[in-house]
Amino acid sequence: MAPDIFPWVILIAAIFTSNILLANFLGMCSFLACSKQIPTAVGLGAAVIFVMTCTSAINYAIHYELLVPLGLGHLQFIIFIAVIAAFVQFVEMFVERFSQSLYYALGIFLPLITVNCAILGGSLLLVNRHYTFWQSVAFGFGGGVGWAVAIVLIAGLRQKMRYSNIPVPFRGVAIIMIITGVMAMAFLGFAGMVRIQ
Repeated sequence: MAPDIFPWVILIAAIFTSNILLANFLGMCSFLACSKQIPTAVGLGAAVIFVMTCTSAINYAIHYELLVPLGLGHLQFIIFIAVIAAFVQFVEMFVERFSQSLYYALGIFLPLITVNCAILGGSLLLVNRHYTFWQSVAFGFGGGVGWAVAIVLIAGLRQKMRYSNIPVPFRGVAIIMIITGVMAMAFLGFAGMVRIQ
């Protein structure tokens, strides 16, 4: 579908107009759970960017170099989940071994990425859209950056809302979902700039 789209176009679109969180609503569980503090949101966002970029490249290679030639494309869900879980575990062990301070700073964030459906969704979308390798890497990086931007924005808004007088029926998750919907509409304002399907 997309052999003629430049990777940088996919990168910009993945951040803004086709944001994996605000356009596809993937990764909402960790978005809601970990967006109470800006440092937490930044840490999780950085980890998602790294894992999503790397697993997009790895899953692309596995899909087109192993699964498709062997006629095992129907196993892509299981294989992609295993790759994501293994990669996150490898990154966690590497960080623990070589940077104790970073390991303790990230804490639960690295294992939490394994169950973030935005990571799996990114790998499935790049296969369904028939991206090339560099398009897949650009989509993985852009998707991670878009997810990180969204969670940092909502974390900043949630910190400000602590001092606001919000009506009782809208407190908690209700106001977060309303604000997320408004953010999604705002990001769609970039649709005239660039859009991918």
